[in-house]
Amino acid sequence: MMATMQFDLVSPERRLASMEVNEVQIPGADGDLTAMPDHSPMITTLRPGVLKVSGAEGEKSYFVTGGFADIAGPSATILAEMALPVEEVAAAQVDELITASEARVKSATGSAADAAAKYHAELTSTLDTIIGR
Repeated sequence: MMATMQFDLVSPERRLASMEVNEVQIPGADGDLTAMPDHSPMITTLRPGVLKVSGAEGEKSYFVTGGFADIAGPSATILAEMALPVEEVAAAQVDELITASEARVKSATGSAADAAAKYHAELTSTLDTIIGR
């Protein structure tokens, strides 16, 4: 039997998941990472992307827009700004998120403009992949 760890995914609206898993693939701000049982403790920020969880129930995927991951040996807790199961992402939501992100890019100045442009590129790429554009 493979070792497992407790996984929790929480957004401001609701708790999306709480389960025992074998691994969590996280879209970290500094690059993707995989957390497994007994992972070294760390806290990292998230970028827009798809978070994948593998466990006894199979693989589940969630779209996240950002947030934090708190990883400690026996657990991984994701506090997401916004999160949805990938299968619940609808075209109307995608258009709203992209429009809001474009507005942030247009209004940002200085170094915030670079960060907004990077966020927009990651968000757009992820959402286009999810809905197959």
